[in-house]
Amino acid sequence: RPVDFGKLWGTRAQNYRDGPSSTHFRAVRFCQATPNDPKTVAELPADLVEASAFAHTGACVAWGIPFSINGPIIVGGGPTRIDFSQTEAPWLVFLHSSGSRADKFNEQGFIAASQGTGKLNEHAADYVFIYEDGLEERIAIRRRYEVGAFNLRWREQCVQAVFAKKPHPTRDHTKQPGPIEWGWRQTKSRIEDRTPWNNYLWAFENPHPKKALVAIRFEPVSGILLVSGLSAGNVATNPLRWQSRQKAILQLPADSTLDDQLDENGLLSQLQLDLGQVIWVSPKVNYPDKDWEKSRQNSQPELQKNRFIVEYSAHPDAGFIFGDGSRIAVREINGTGAKIGSVLTPIETADRRVSLRTIEKDTGMPVPVKLHVHGAAGEYLAPIDHDREPNPNWFESNTPDQVLGHHVSAYVPGETTIDLPLGKIYVEVTKGFEIQPKRLCLEVTKATKEITVELEKVLHWREKGWVTADTHVHFLSPSTAMLEGSAEGVNVVNLLASQWGELMTNVGDFDGKSTFGSREAGGDGEYVVRVGSENRQAILGHISLLGYSGNIITPLCAGGPEESAIGDPVDALLTEWARYCKTQGGVVVLPHYPNPRLENAATIVLDQADAVEMAPLDDLYGGGIDPYSLSDWYRYLNNGYLLAAVGGTDKMSARCPIGLIRTYAKIPNDTAFTYQAWMEAVQRAETFVTYGPLMELAVEGETMGSRINMQKSGGTVDVTWKVASTVMPMTKVELVVNGEIRESQVVNPEDDGGGWSVKIDRSSWIALLIRGRQTDQPEIIAAHSSPVMLDIEGSQHFAAADAITILEQIEGSIAYIDTIGTRANEKRFKEMRMTLVSAYRRLHSRMHEAGHYHEHSIATDHDEHHH
Repeated sequence: RPVDFGKLWGTRAQNYRDGPSSTHFRAVRFCQATPNDPKTVAELPADLVEASAFAHTGACVAWGIPFSINGPIIVGGGPTRIDFSQTEAPWLVFLHSSGSRADKFNEQGFIAASQGTGKLNEHAADYVFIYEDGLEERIAIRRRYEVGAFNLRWREQCVQAVFAKKPHPTRDHTKQPGPIEWGWRQTKSRIEDRTPWNNYLWAFENPHPKKALVAIRFEPVSGILLVSGLSAGNVATNPLRWQSRQKAILQLPADSTLDDQLDENGLLSQLQLDLGQVIWVSPKVNYPDKDWEKSRQNSQPELQKNRFIVEYSAHPDAGFIFGDGSRIAVREINGTGAKIGSVLTPIETADRRVSLRTIEKDTGMPVPVKLHVHGAAGEYLAPIDHDREPNPNWFESNTPDQVLGHHVSAYVPGETTIDLPLGKIYVEVTKGFEIQPKRLCLEVTKATKEITVELEKVLHWREKGWVTADTHVHFLSPSTAMLEGSAEGVNVVNLLASQWGELMTNVGDFDGKSTFGSREAGGDGEYVVRVGSENRQAILGHISLLGYSGNIITPLCAGGPEESAIGDPVDALLTEWARYCKTQGGVVVLPHYPNPRLENAATIVLDQADAVEMAPLDDLYGGGIDPYSLSDWYRYLNNGYLLAAVGGTDKMSARCPIGLIRTYAKIPNDTAFTYQAWMEAVQRAETFVTYGPLMELAVEGETMGSRINMQKSGGTVDVTWKVASTVMPMTKVELVVNGEIRESQVVNPEDDGGGWSVKIDRSSWIALLIRGRQTDQPEIIAAHSSPVMLDIEGSQHFAAADAITILEQIEGSIAYIDTIGTRANEKRFKEMRMTLVSAYRRLHSRMHEAGHYHEHSIATDHDEHHH
């Protein structure tokens, strides 16, 4: 039974207004002089008829061009003529499409002399333009030139026509509704080419713009064409050819706002373009450009509330349309219009391609760095192979970029290519804590082809055997982690595989043997990446297993949401994971210490942990080392558990740089730097953790992590220290003894040294703490050493109040698996409970030996007659 094509046409069409309509164009209404051939309609392919429901209909806007559509003119069979009122215009734009053309296979099953499914250059029809004086102009319409197929094969696009919906930007789910997949949103741009029906726009330049057109005759040559609409316009150049990206400053009334929220068509409600597209609107920021070279690195620019940077691509005759309906022509932004001074002003176009090199001053060799460049308007200028607007959201970007509030930077390997505007640019280059940061103001001219920035190393802790590390990084590939780590001056990056509910990350990067960047792996051995794992439970805690060999330690997570999947049982303990790691030659770190804190107490008491990790957590830049973390660590040191201090960022997005807080570990002078040597330094606790200041500490000549035996009578020990900093001005150095500040000294912001004599009358520990502050920030704890342990004969490291709180954590772990923790099976439950009970008994026995009375929970009660 024949299908009524006319009743299907456009019945499911939607979203065919891709922006405001240009005032330079008007829809041409036409009537059919020759009706569609019934035989041609009856023979239309079924797939074309079905897809036609999604075609344009009614009043539409495509690429800012208006059309009025009552149904298609079917070009097939014989010639078809349409008439319209007299039209004079330099440009005519058609909205049309083509039926698909079947491929012809030979007897071997191949397509001989193929033009592709789209039939490139196949003559489909002639469009004959008829003027009022009888003159005719004939134009050949070719497939994949002037017209494309309604159901094109992927990327068999046209070379002189465009899809009828203009490209549009995309944003994440919080800023744009609609069904676009998460991954495609990251591209920040979209072409609607996978729809059931594709229409195309072709612009015909009228050779006789002063003559009145009165009709068009369509003469089919091969296959079927469907002409839906026609629009006439008066613009200077092809209306489908936009200019390259440009930027302008938008000035709104005081206290006005302009968000970056897009509708499902990729359009802003407050600001749109007709013959073009607004790509991005971001708040304008002001940097301290007058004092740029003297100001500090990574400082936040000032946000301007009612001024915005608008990035766009448009035809020269395009116009900006504001939410109130007012219009400003793009041409006016170039300064030729009267309105522009208070509304839109141009930003110099970044079209000067320049090579930018960063080199060591002494050797002239290129070095990876973190690079920030902005122009005179405060606009960020990214290298051409980097994101111009990096995504800072969790697990939504693994590009080598960093977003610090409104300050954006790119990680580059020592040489990069960047498009710059003429005039002043402002450059920031940083690399770790030992190289002097640089801020430069440079002038870009038409002769500028290369910019070279020299970096000078001013602190030499690396030459003294200290190597840097980040113990906690997620989501990057090993090679990207290598680039970012080396650009931040971090010698060791620990990239951790893990599980997040049903999501597994970096598991494919773990092979239990490779240290990326090592000499064995073909690198220079100075910057390395090792994949370990962070094994996690929501209640019992998290544990980082670094550098172990063999099979990945599983399960990666247990106990249910949010760490593992719903219904996952508690079938592994942190302490058990730690034992496996040590058996497989690794290092055990308690990450983002102390939370989640519960079973880590048992892991420490059973001597299965090597280090506690100081991490920035929620306050990436303002908080420094958290006193809460230190206080919890001090509890264990007070009871004799020697745990190294390490620094790890828990990096999971572009907001956090590798090594924001980092570990410095000492490699012996007679030992080459390897990942194994770094692990051994952590196990010795010969480390300090820092946001910038560097230190050396010795107690009686012994370094951090040492144990010094003293006679029963105790005595006085000599403490010496040296501190220095390039990126964080120091304020004080303080001596911590058994968790309390014993000495404090104001220091030079850049470097200082000194010493104290400290009287010790019981087993104790000593560590060094450095405070510092940026000029625009409050004072923070900026660095902290691992301790030196002083063991006095006959005296235990024991603090009863602290021991009770540790014991209570172990009791809590037992209570959890006894009651609400989902059980795997009875055997596994009993094994885990025995591990926790053994930790409880070990500490409990120490408390009894020390003669300390304490309350017991019901689960662990026993007879006590006196203490």
